[in-house]
Amino acid sequence: MILDVEKIRKLFPIYEENPNIVYLDTAASSLKPTPMIDALNHYYQKLGVNIHRGVYKIAHEATDLYESARTKLAHFINASDDEVIFTKGTTNSLNMVANHYLDILGQSDEIIISELEHHSSFLPWLNVSQKTQAKLNFIELDNNGKITIEAFKRILNQNTKVVVITAVSNVMGNTVPVKEITRLAHEVGAHVVVDAAQAAPHIKLDVRDLDSDYLAFSGHKMLGPTGIGVLYMKSSLAKSFRPVEFGGEMINQVTKDSMTFKESPYKFEAGTPNIAGAIGLAAAIDLLTEIGLDNVTAHVDALYNYTTNKLKNIEGVKIYNQDSDTGIIAFNIDAIHPHDAASIFDKNNVCVRAGHHCAQLILKWLGAESTLRASFYIYNDFSDCDKFIESVIEARDFFRKF
Repeated sequence: MILDVEKIRKLFPIYEENPNIVYLDTAASSLKPTPMIDALNHYYQKLGVNIHRGVYKIAHEATDLYESARTKLAHFINASDDEVIFTKGTTNSLNMVANHYLDILGQSDEIIISELEHHSSFLPWLNVSQKTQAKLNFIELDNNGKITIEAFKRILNQNTKVVVITAVSNVMGNTVPVKEITRLAHEVGAHVVVDAAQAAPHIKLDVRDLDSDYLAFSGHKMLGPTGIGVLYMKSSLAKSFRPVEFGGEMINQVTKDSMTFKESPYKFEAGTPNIAGAIGLAAAIDLLTEIGLDNVTAHVDALYNYTTNKLKNIEGVKIYNQDSDTGIIAFNIDAIHPHDAASIFDKNNVCVRAGHHCAQLILKWLGAESTLRASFYIYNDFSDCDKFIESVIEARDFFRKF
């Protein structure tokens, strides 16, 4: 299904200010729709108070909105409310999990990870490995930069204690067989940590079906505000998971020499949370649900296929991923640095990413220091694709003069 982009764009104020913008950087952060902005404004203009504490009417209303946002997010990923922890974002969530294992892992333990990981997923576990001497084992990628079950099985063993895996690569755009990896990991007693930052805006996540132990994603990549994210944590793990932050609202009893915690999720949300962010993310989820993630996928696939069919016929262009599942195109133009090429795109009001995308391991695997990256979403149409292609050709021809 091709979405009615003209209708959708009316929901995004940026198109009023920049009617000619071609925004192709959703993999970094999505544009923000009016319903989400209105939800933020409602909290700040009509409420603006703290939650869980006040015994007055507007405090109750703010608390209800915050907790109903949790319920909405739980339903979105098929979790229970107590398994949904609001965080600052995917990076914060993944660091919370990794830090927990600093006191658990030791020299004889192993952590499985891959070169597809975003730095937010890789670096916390590199830190854990360095501090605990637990071994990092990397899944060998196939010739297309994909993770296969066979490659995973080759390094899975009884010493594996944690498996860290991205659901969708932010460079290659392909999906990873998380469900099967989780099943195999659980057979040896390992816990599975899933980075779903790129998956959540495109793919229906069902944590019961995936059976992963932890799963994290961010609001800002899926029409929500910045500074808000979700950490899903299995309820069976929450009791033994020690908080990493201490302060208000996460405590049951405090004495001079002891403290007891509330149950999950509250023991992981110390201090005043991002109340407006949670409420805004809930509004973004409402919009995505109304559109339908299946329709999002079909629309993005159509744009991706249309564009790559044109791009692969342009002389001097190298595409690193020709089978993205989420509308990401990683590419370079021969003999032109991505930042130089991006200047031409910017001149034409075409927004693409240039750099290593906080994923230097996969770029090294590709043999590239940096790439250009275009990514599509619900507010893009075929005219955006055409303007993108025109800018590729213009950049190539311009820099060939020098």
